[in-house]
Amino acid sequence: MKKQQLLETINFLKLEGITNPEIGIVLGTGLGKLVDEISIKKQIPYSNIPNFPVATVEFHSGKLIYGELSGKKVLVMAGRFHLYEGYNAWEVTYGIRTLHGLGIKNLLISNAAGAINLSYKKGDLMLIEDHINLQGSSPLAFKGANSFGNIFADMLEPYSKEINNKMLAVAKTQNIQLHTGVYTSVLGPQLETRAEYRMLQIFETDAVGMSTVPEVIVAKQLNLPCAAISVLTDECDPKNLQPVDIAEIIAIAGKTEPKMISLFKGVIELL
Repeated sequence: MKKQQLLETINFLKLEGITNPEIGIVLGTGLGKLVDEISIKKQIPYSNIPNFPVATVEFHSGKLIYGELSGKKVLVMAGRFHLYEGYNAWEVTYGIRTLHGLGIKNLLISNAAGAINLSYKKGDLMLIEDHINLQGSSPLAFKGANSFGNIFADMLEPYSKEINNKMLAVAKTQNIQLHTGVYTSVLGPQLETRAEYRMLQIFETDAVGMSTVPEVIVAKQLNLPCAAISVLTDECDPKNLQPVDIAEIIAIAGKTEPKMISLFKGVIELL
């Protein structure tokens, strides 16, 4: 059933003219401006794509965009899905399976996250080297999941060392400060308590968010090399916790976004 669904989606998009994309990109909260850099050939609202979930978060636009960036064919998910919206893990990662089915060879992911490592500040960028899954579920835990690949996906290296090295090299060339670290994914949508932030510090987490990990697990099952960058939008200091303003988070993401766009463009050239 799931395989049939996916096939329907992929065939529909092929008929719409989406052919041989090389790089898939997932844009996180407040990080939609990369789209302005793309020479767009086709954009399709999620609501027009058979079997595709529809983004419900107001700051996610919900479009699949196909075009050219840095000389490569890219397929961009402008708007992603979260478990906290009431989707299940299959729906949250449906876009990744679709991009892979259409032929992408590499996947780049962005997200907005809170800085747990107190030497990292809001407005900084962090390249994810490893992650901790605290969402209480796996996108590979469903009946028939093994028809898509090995469900016992090896998470020794969930993020491609090769792409990460390229990312660090581009950051150096462009004089962009790029931290590296561990990203912990929680369910949300509520933010964390002081006690939870202290726990995350004990876990040696550098940044916390509510996305990315399910997509990366699925990419691993599909043997799809991926890399992910967090835009750090707030500082999660349990000893000095301030009320969080979502509007401010979106504003900081928007302010930092040009650096992320610059990195992604530089890396895409090298892939």
